[in-house]
This record gives sequence, structure tokens and C-alpha cells, in this order.
Amino acid sequence: MMHLRLSHLALLLMAGLSVVGCQRSSYDVWEDTKTCKRQCGRGFRSLGGKHGDSRAVYDKSEFYADDDFGQPQYVSQQQEPDFVPLADTHQGDGMGMTPIASTQQPRETPGDPGSSIPGIEAFKDPSTQPALAAVFKNIQFDYNSSLVKGQDNLDRVHAIAEYMKSHGNTYLFVEGHCDERGPEAYNMALGSRRANTVRDMLMEQGVHPDHVFTVSYGKERALVFDHHEEAWAQNRRAEFKIYQR
Repeated sequence: MMHLRLSHLALLLMAGLSVVGCQRSSYDVWEDTKTCKRQCGRGFRSLGGKHGDSRAVYDKSEFYADDDFGQPQYVSQQQEPDFVPLADTHQGDGMGMTPIASTQQPRETPGDPGSSIPGIEAFKDPSTQPALAAVFKNIQFDYNSSLVKGQDNLDRVHAIAEYMKSHGNTYLFVEGHCDERGPEAYNMALGSRRANTVRDMLMEQGVHPDHVFTVSYGKERALVFDHHEEAWAQNRRAEFKIYQR
């Protein structure tokens, strides 16, 4: 009799579990199926090297294209968002001319065989001549940015453009510089973007594209060698060298 009661109890327990298991709706089953499909898809994409658009973000300003303080800024239509890579993957020689898409490239490259324009070593620092130093002032940039911001910077670009248009025998190298932070390869590219942004602005204001060239020195040619924000701010710049026939 006791054995029969235990058997009945086991049957009742099995039946209860079966009822509970059958209470899952078709919606629950479909949601589980979709979840499985998403996870499998992520696995295949990871195997293929695709991990989405993740990147390292070091400052909240990286999420915004506009100036938070209402200052005027120039934004090139071909400019890409800036980011900081996790590691350096390139060993350079201290100077680079990374090709960056610009409005119009010059027809001649200074110093090339057959070029009527000498190499960059023939271009002079305008700060050594008071009249030129008042025109060719450095353009400053925010941290990790190639946007030209602020009325002072815009006025400086405008003054350079007016001088270039009224002195047709003048040729200009725009140098892109960065502060000491970040990997070398990234700073070389950032310096190129800064130089090309200024070049694009000059051309938009009427300067002939055959008279303006760009070069990036990354973080290799600092103006100030201290290690604080004031020094870094001075090193984030576009600087100019000129050649006059």
C-alpha cells in the first residue's frame, strides 16, 4: 500500500512539472529564437573581424561637432571625426606628408624634379620679419581636434588669405603640429588634418591652390617643452613657412 502511494505521488509530480513546462507561450519561444540568432550573428561577425563602431573616448567634447561655448568654427565637409587609437602602430621619421583629401591639390610638388618651386628647406619662417610676422600668426587648436575655432583664429586665416591674394609671388607651407600626448602615428595624421583644414579655408577665401602646400610634423617639433596644459595648448597649432620669388 505504501509503495502504491509513492508511485501515485511520483506520477502527480511528473504531471505537474509537465504542465509548468508547457506554459511557455509561442512568444517566449520566438524571443528565445531571436536572441539565439543575434548571439550567433555577433559570433560570426567577430570571427570576421567586425566589432561595430567602438572606439576609445577620452573627453566628452569628442561627442560634439559644434563649439559648446558658441564660438565660431570652421568645419570642413570632408573632415572626419577625431579619435585616439589604443596603441601606436607606426614608427616615423619625425616628418610626414600623409595624403588627406582636400578641396584641390596643387599641380606641383615643391622640390620635385622639374618643379618650379623649391623644396621646403627654401621656405622661410615669417616670424623673422616683423611685417610678415604680423600676418602669418599661428592657428591654435583644441585638444584632439582639427576644427578651427574662435574669432581670433578666423581673423588670422582671413589676414593670411588677403596677403596671399595681393602677393601673387608668395608660396606657403602650412605645417600641422600636435602636443606630446598620443601615439606618433595618430599625431602625424592629426597634424595633416589640421594643416589641410587651414589650406581649405584659404582656398575658400580665394587663395590659389597651387600656392599652398601642407606638411605634418605630428608631435616632433614642440614650441614649448613643458608638460602641462598651457604648454600643450601652444603646441597644438598650424604654423607657416613662406617662399617669395
